[in-house]
Amino acid sequence: MPPVFRFAPSPNGYLHLGHARSALLNADLARASGGRLLLRIEDIDIARCRPAYVQAIYEDLRWLGLAWEQPVRRQSEHMTAYRDALDRLEAMGLVYPAFESRREVAHMVASRGEAWPFDPDGAPIYPGSIDAMTDSERAALIATGAPFALRLDMVAARARAGDLFWIEHDVGRVMAKPEDWGDVILARRDTPTSYHLAVVIDDALQGVTHVVRGRDLYWSTSVHRLLQALLDLPQPHYRHHDLVLDDTGHKLSKSTDATALRVLRARGVTPADIRRRVTLPVD
Repeated sequence: MPPVFRFAPSPNGYLHLGHARSALLNADLARASGGRLLLRIEDIDIARCRPAYVQAIYEDLRWLGLAWEQPVRRQSEHMTAYRDALDRLEAMGLVYPAFESRREVAHMVASRGEAWPFDPDGAPIYPGSIDAMTDSERAALIATGAPFALRLDMVAARARAGDLFWIEHDVGRVMAKPEDWGDVILARRDTPTSYHLAVVIDDALQGVTHVVRGRDLYWSTSVHRLLQALLDLPQPHYRHHDLVLDDTGHKLSKSTDATALRVLRARGVTPADIRRRVTLPVD
């Protein structure tokens, strides 16, 4: 079977140079290996994703000279698959509702008056306890329409899955440390899935064999390996490439027009120029 690569942007802004590096690298690797290239639109964030951004993704990628298999998978059209996976985790006793907002979590951490661990993205580890409420109390609160998040019981999930690792390009085995993320959110009341859950389900259903993405998602792979193990999903090979940084050394943002592909195109920049800027060979 040929290897399967994918580029999976979110349509919550215009693609920039960082996206170009990832998309072009996936396309280059697929071509060099005789593999397939998929495009996936990760549009579960209904509040921020826009149809205009989806169209812009297609336009920018075609301008770069890329082609991909049809049909394009859009996450918003597959919520049932994510709900089914969540139901499986709930049946294992690994998911529980939590009702604190981000602000309330920050206040809980601050009120402890002690050093507190943070996850790899810099957010405080969730300090709540699944024993704080009985099942009936949680059900009653949900029935009132209170907002909540469904969190993974990391201790129980870790015990069930055992030791985990992934295969990283040019590195080999990397031990996964999902516990560094604490009880991650898998869904919310108004969004039936999170990035972590959706991405592992999509990769499995699409037969993705090689996940090539930015270095900023390196340690997210720990959570993905845990979910793959719990749900009996296949393990892709991983490659986390360096990020394209701005002049201050920070990761590019979709809010920075100066690096948006459509802005650069309007200024006369060519696809070959883009490849040079993201340090990829020009054909």
